[in-house]
Amino acid sequence: MTESSVPRVLWRPDEETVASSNIVAFARWAEEHRGVEAFGADGDFDYDALWRWSVTDTDGFWDAIRVYYGVRFDTPADGVLAEDAMPGARWFPGATLNYARHVFEGRDPDRVAIRHATELRPLAEWTWGELRARTAAIAAGLRELGVGPGDRVAAYLPNLPETAAAFYAVASLGAIWSSCSPDFGVRSVIDRFAQIEPKVLLAVDGYRYGGKDFDRGPVVEELRTALPTVEHTVVLDHLRPGAGPAEGTLAWSALEASGAGADLEFTPVAFDHPLWVLYSSGTTGLPKAIVQGHGGILLEQLKNLHLHLDAQEHDRVFWFTTTGWMMWNFLVSVLLTPASIVLYDGSPAAPDLGALWDLADEAGITVFGTSAGFLSSCMKDGVHPRRGRDLSRLKAIGSTGSPLSPEAFAWVYEEFGDDLWLFSTSGGTDVCSCLVGGTPTLPVYEGEIQSRALGMAVAAWDPDGKELVGEVGELVVTRPAPSMPVFFWGDEDGERLRDSYFSMYPGVWRHGDWIEITDRGTAIIYGRSDSTINRGGVRMGTSEIYRAVLALEDVTDALVVDVPRGDGSSRIELFVVLREGAALDDALVKEIARRIRTDCSPRHVPDRVRAVPAVPRTLSGKILEVPVKRILMGQSPDKVASRDSLADPEALDLFSTLAD
Repeated sequence: MTESSVPRVLWRPDEETVASSNIVAFARWAEEHRGVEAFGADGDFDYDALWRWSVTDTDGFWDAIRVYYGVRFDTPADGVLAEDAMPGARWFPGATLNYARHVFEGRDPDRVAIRHATELRPLAEWTWGELRARTAAIAAGLRELGVGPGDRVAAYLPNLPETAAAFYAVASLGAIWSSCSPDFGVRSVIDRFAQIEPKVLLAVDGYRYGGKDFDRGPVVEELRTALPTVEHTVVLDHLRPGAGPAEGTLAWSALEASGAGADLEFTPVAFDHPLWVLYSSGTTGLPKAIVQGHGGILLEQLKNLHLHLDAQEHDRVFWFTTTGWMMWNFLVSVLLTPASIVLYDGSPAAPDLGALWDLADEAGITVFGTSAGFLSSCMKDGVHPRRGRDLSRLKAIGSTGSPLSPEAFAWVYEEFGDDLWLFSTSGGTDVCSCLVGGTPTLPVYEGEIQSRALGMAVAAWDPDGKELVGEVGELVVTRPAPSMPVFFWGDEDGERLRDSYFSMYPGVWRHGDWIEITDRGTAIIYGRSDSTINRGGVRMGTSEIYRAVLALEDVTDALVVDVPRGDGSSRIELFVVLREGAALDDALVKEIARRIRTDCSPRHVPDRVRAVPAVPRTLSGKILEVPVKRILMGQSPDKVASRDSLADPEALDLFSTLAD
């Protein structure tokens, strides 16, 4: 990790793009109504000035977002930021509202809200009228099942319009949503849902991925057995339409029929009332069950989707995601804007890597969101997105999940020319948004993220808490933001939340990424600074992988790390200690992969498995994941850990011989 030089500029917005952007309109309003100086003497928009106001006048900025976007409080607030501290910030105390009301208010029932396709379904549309009616029916059906404010509804569903409608329905009731993708293994789903004790399980009978059908019926039965608080299981017949529900379950069609014709009502809840529970895994114990509130998510997504994504009425916004990744929550929040959304469930590589570009053509996508890994794969496989396709409506490509390499930046502009806005973003489940990301009025530098997000006081710090510019440091956030977790489920005393974000710098959020902020205000992410496994944006704690691997008789100990590569991707390295007499042959490697695929997910199968004589640990028994990761990235063992703290220093030294 070295200091960056100034890279070439790949794109600059033209005057019309800047003038018509949502962010310039907001800045002019803020200038008139809040006295913000966001325009220079020449009249040019100054993003840096707007950002600095947003992170210094925290109360004023977030209240401006509330006023400008017409957030409706059923009960007014007693102020903006009652507790100005991290953790423990309290936003808009006393206020009541409902996130879902802001999705549906003032919509033309004849306009298209959602375009959707799967490997089983061709492209189709839902209008706002249909979305409202289906959402109202699901909400009324859930209400008949006894679902009310505070009840948890767990969804084991694909990325379908029915799933989106179910989420809006749950939110309208003041109940709490949580979802896992159907490709998650049973153990991983149970580890997540069991924590929140759901009242209702929404599930799918199966799905198609990569041309193969996956029956989820047996998995749903296992989940019902393992989740004793579930009173009702509702099954969507996606794989086998028309098939009757299994014994003891309710057909999705019956749920909707029971609420058909109902009006869509919105239950007012407190500003910080839980909207959903997301899961971001730590290195020990169960996945962290992150609770985010109605009001905090509403304000954050109104800001992010309007001002940074620049979603406008003509836009059709797509992001390739599953329901197990926070980008799904991000995508369904796009309906807070005048834009419509495009959903897809299936493999991005079936029948080949042109599948999503075909969808972009057919659905008329204007904002194409994907992962850095997908763009890199297209580049390496020689895909030409515009060849044989009409992508003339496409104005922007977004990338997240991992750092996008400079080579991939260049490839996008080679393929699309300089009239397309490429924005890379980084943030995470913890805030369900970006901390650094795109801004439509700024230039795109090769390999760099355009800006720090408004309202996010992001900086790079050294270990002593000194701010760095032009050097790599820990990504920190020095001021509270509304979408930060309200709490972790089951973390009554808040210890786990404090340990996750505030143990390194008390009172300051440490995110767990390495970042460089350049003197131009751009950002470069260098990967995780902790030991979380990040594959395609879906994070998984190492403890989950250990649980799967150590269940095998031949494996007595293990260490897993996610090592960044120079091209912006990463590789999962698994090191195993074998029982005496065992050998790491092809059969055992395949069994390890099968077990991780089944218990965790296909994404988390390691790229390489190697046998080692011992796993390095501290004297207290803690596995040295981060030091090993740094050694594999080329650092000296003597610089990554104190030898006096190690139970077996030679076990750590071994890894310097294994670095590529």
